[in-house]
Amino acid sequence: MASPAPRLVATGLTKRFGSFVANDSIDLTLEPGRVHVVLGENGAGKSTLMNMLYGHLQPDVGTISLDGTPVDINSPSAALHHGIGMVHQHFSLVGSYSVAQNVILGVEPRGALLHPRDISTSVANTVARLGWDFDVDKKVEDLPVSAQQRVEILKLLHRGARILLLDEPTALLSPTEIDSLLDIIEKLKADGAAILLVTHKLPEVERVADTISVIRHGKVTARYEDTNIAPAEMARAMTGRVDIPQIVSKPRTPGAPVLELRGVTVSGVHGHDVISDVDLTIHEGEIVGIAAVEGNGQHELVQAILGTAKIRAGRIALAGHDITGRSPRHVRASGVAVIPADRRAEGTVSPMSLVDNYALTTVAAGGFRRGPFLDRRAMTAAATSAIDRYDIRPGRPAAAASSLSGGNMQKLVIAREIDAEPQCLIAVSPTWGLDIGAVADVQRRLVEVRNAGQAVLLSSPDLDELLALSDRIVVLYRGQVVAEFTRDTLEVDELSLALMGSTSSRKAS
Repeated sequence: MASPAPRLVATGLTKRFGSFVANDSIDLTLEPGRVHVVLGENGAGKSTLMNMLYGHLQPDVGTISLDGTPVDINSPSAALHHGIGMVHQHFSLVGSYSVAQNVILGVEPRGALLHPRDISTSVANTVARLGWDFDVDKKVEDLPVSAQQRVEILKLLHRGARILLLDEPTALLSPTEIDSLLDIIEKLKADGAAILLVTHKLPEVERVADTISVIRHGKVTARYEDTNIAPAEMARAMTGRVDIPQIVSKPRTPGAPVLELRGVTVSGVHGHDVISDVDLTIHEGEIVGIAAVEGNGQHELVQAILGTAKIRAGRIALAGHDITGRSPRHVRASGVAVIPADRRAEGTVSPMSLVDNYALTTVAAGGFRRGPFLDRRAMTAAATSAIDRYDIRPGRPAAAASSLSGGNMQKLVIAREIDAEPQCLIAVSPTWGLDIGAVADVQRRLVEVRNAGQAVLLSSPDLDELLALSDRIVVLYRGQVVAEFTRDTLEVDELSLALMGSTSSRKAS
């Protein structure tokens, strides 16, 4: 059967930033009813390519054609006018607005006053056409991450997008939520949408890809029309490395308690407890994993430790020192470092340089000083060393953090927090958005932190990551610890039941 006519064809796309070539003569074709997956390491040029197709960036060389006609996509609104929509890693939703209000925001008819009921009806009709089960009047801030992502896709489909650019859409989703999103992608594909999917997760590639392009150092280094490719071959094409190790921490005897929570309770914005009577201890030389489906209190638990959530009851101690209710600055100065869930909003200051972002927490603690002045030479030397050791690309210390891809921004945050040598490292989704090689590197570094005798609290939606790295796994359900597993007692089926709140699961003793 003949292939459908291409909907979008990119030819020879090249983008330079000064002397750095981010994309080098890239060709790409998107066809209706097919999913084209783009793989590549962090900093390989995937985001640059997506941003040119969506009008955020303009190519220095090359053309983009839609249905055989060259077009000039000079803005996201122009892209949407041509039926191209993009879902970014970081959502652009207004939490206090309803689903329906978010969907029509920015495309309301000029000069017209729309009744809220008309807005809801219009969006509900699109939801019904898609076959989704969605309350369009619910506030976005009350939705889990997976539902918010669905709202982003709904925005594009309601506005007529038939070409979808999906940038790491499963990065923060649980395995069940990932399956649900892949179901949606398959339905959209069956409905004739042309889809470009950027992902680092090879099982997703195996499930939905029709074509695979691999980008390395800004160039397409491999393309597969037969997607029955061994994962090891795809990994090699992405990284240029022959072997990428599977990281599994080896058992060791933990030391003295470092972080202790006793009866910690945190109230949410609506008055009910989002964390209730939590007891938790993390020892020297131990990784404790927090397993929870999105929305079960794992974020509030981290906020309580860091001093950004008000504790209604209970006590938190670090190496015997009471830090309950203390300021985030005091908690950090006491010896806690954090790799936050949102690297853009919480982990970096986008306009500041890589040097200044790397030095942020050390400077706040009184380091990098020469008398009353900052020691800029020492700051630059330390940041340059970290850029090299953590392979942060492109490695320009003076560049703004906003110039980094999401994955490289994550590596900058991880470098800063691990290099601080804290007593306790809190890692929240530390490998989110990282390529397969960088994931292995970060996981290895977390194990090294633990082996050096520090305590690590690991909160991750990736169950495989928790299983590989954790000495103990604590399960949260509706803000309470409902089960605890050690390496010797772990049963995956029982862990899965605990995640769903099964009363048959083993409660921590």
